[in-house]
Amino acid sequence: MEPEIQRSIDQSKYLLRQISEDSSVPRNIRRAANEAIAVLDRGSDSPAVRAQNAIAILDEPSQDPNCPNHARTKIWHVSSLLEPIRD
Repeated sequence: MEPEIQRSIDQSKYLLRQISEDSSVPRNIRRAANEAIAVLDRGSDSPAVRAQNAIAILDEPSQDPNCPNHARTKIWHVSSLLEPIRD
């Protein structure tokens, strides 16, 4: 895997861990962050497939009206880090 792709995935996982450990974020959004981390860790898929699956998981929580603004901003940042990853 290219170093820049690995860097984007690592940074995304770091941001998602921050969301999942934040008690001010609703449980369903923390659960989605953990699911996205698990998808990004899955070695059986290509980086592009993992990135797109994580983005799909995070789409609904990013639109949740109960999502705090700081968490929504991190989700958008993760999406912007993962979107350019292609096979």
